[in-house]
Amino acid sequence: MGTSESLASVLGLMHHSDRGYQYANGRYRNPLGRRGIECSMSRRGNCWDNACMERFMGAYKGEWIRHREFATVEDVRRSMFEYTELFYNRKRRHQAIGYVSPCEYERINRVTNAA
Repeated sequence: MGTSESLASVLGLMHHSDRGYQYANGRYRNPLGRRGIECSMSRRGNCWDNACMERFMGAYKGEWIRHREFATVEDVRRSMFEYTELFYNRKRRHQAIGYVSPCEYERINRVTNAA
């Protein structure tokens, strides 16, 4: 990591928010940017921009990290990988896709579309 690189930029951190005044304000955004944290906002007037991520993060917090403690950033990264790749995508059933996992849904669609 070079002297001009922050840990946040190396980790690829992003802060996503709605367009609320407090998040759009330079006093809030500038310190994030100086630390290499990319700021992201939903589009003006489009409340659906955050819906998928809010749903995912709600599930992650409620199903996975509640009552867990992490000692290091690497522990958080490992936990997020385990939840996303090993549980959420492969085992967790999703109502919106017929109560199958995303991996199973994709497999079914590949077989169906190949036929």
